[in-house]
Amino acid sequence: MRAAEEAVFRRERQLDVMERAGAAVAREAARFATGRPVLVVAGPGNNGGDAYVCARHLRQGGLDVSVAAMGEPKAGAAAEMWSRWEGPVVSLYEARPRPMLVDGLFGTGMTRPLERGPRALLADLVTAADFSLSIDLPSGLETDSGADFGAPRVSATLALAALKPAHVLDAGLERCGHVLLADIAIPVAAHRRAAARPRLAPPGAGDHKYSRGMVVAVECAMPGAARLAARAAMAGGAGYVTLAGADPRGGGPDALVRTRIEAAEDLAELLESDRIASVVIGPGLGRERRSEALLKAALACPHPLVLDGDALTLLGRQAGRWLRDRRAPTWLTPHAGEFARMFEGEGSKIDRTLGLVLETGATVLHKGADTVIAGTDGAVRVLAGASPWLSTAGTGDVLAGLLAAQAARGLRGVAAAEAAVWLHARAASLAGPAFAADALVDHAAAALGECV
Repeated sequence: MRAAEEAVFRRERQLDVMERAGAAVAREAARFATGRPVLVVAGPGNNGGDAYVCARHLRQGGLDVSVAAMGEPKAGAAAEMWSRWEGPVVSLYEARPRPMLVDGLFGTGMTRPLERGPRALLADLVTAADFSLSIDLPSGLETDSGADFGAPRVSATLALAALKPAHVLDAGLERCGHVLLADIAIPVAAHRRAAARPRLAPPGAGDHKYSRGMVVAVECAMPGAARLAARAAMAGGAGYVTLAGADPRGGGPDALVRTRIEAAEDLAELLESDRIASVVIGPGLGRERRSEALLKAALACPHPLVLDGDALTLLGRQAGRWLRDRRAPTWLTPHAGEFARMFEGEGSKIDRTLGLVLETGATVLHKGADTVIAGTDGAVRVLAGASPWLSTAGTGDVLAGLLAAQAARGLRGVAAAEAAVWLHARAASLAGPAFAADALVDHAAAALGECV
């Protein structure tokens, strides 16, 4: 973002960019204020400069606007915008609550917690307001990680030019409220984006069950988890799904093909077939000797491989050693606990996910309320704000099956994981509240229908 701003400032004045940013904030603030009095809180930096522009535009639009400041801008574009504000300015310590609050105290670049006084004052003003809007970021969020430095929970945040990591990670998920995006004519090129609805090709007239992709789901200690993954692969568009396990009479849809395997050698023989398009192992795998043997057979296969659940725990800190020599595409789908057992790193969730990618050579789908996908080419996708009702047993198994289906259909790397994550989140929204993972599968096909 800094590089993008510097490139723009070589072509035009920073004043003009700040004027666009502040005007964009004013448009949103006026929309939410609906004629009510507005309090604009301005800091001493560029975020404060945007706040003064916002206040001026709101006042010119006929709204009752007051400004509370935490120090005056000393120089540059922010100081110029302060001088253009013709209304009164009071100290933050003298501010009185108003129905609409615009938070322009601090934006990007925070490196330490807010001081206790300003933190408490801002929190009280936000709480007292009917609606609060933050400029770029709520004051008190660390930009690159979303760590909480004392930020209040606002109603909405207007991101300027591009989303920042704090909008989609960690404390930012709750503190930012509804995240809006303003185009202020700053082109931003990045390998990191929000996950988007995929565009998936429907089957063609000449397609058949094998051309659409055959998925093998491996069943072991807890058969229900593997069945969920297998059913999800079917709902995710795979043409043929085989559940490889010890009991060929187990439950599941009639269209699910069941193959009996007694030992790892049986699985290895099954996975020699060139008709197989992807394999998923880990849901319900267990952590016993037989589980380890099945995992080794899967790792040795030449097919795209999705590793989930117990498979990740069995790999642990040895994941890099086991996976670096694999030539076929590989995906890891850890939740926070499984990730910690595999990799210890520092930095934001994005940084740590990229670290595991570097360690293993696999695409990593790091699950959670802020799901981070990272690929070997450095590409990152983040999906934030998925249904909190996904926090129930079996939903991760469904995601693994959806991912195996996308791999079987020919998607690779980040693209396959992004498609699976979007389908998963959309199925959850269609399922409504308090669903079981089985119901999530039932809605996955409808989600897929929105993408073809």
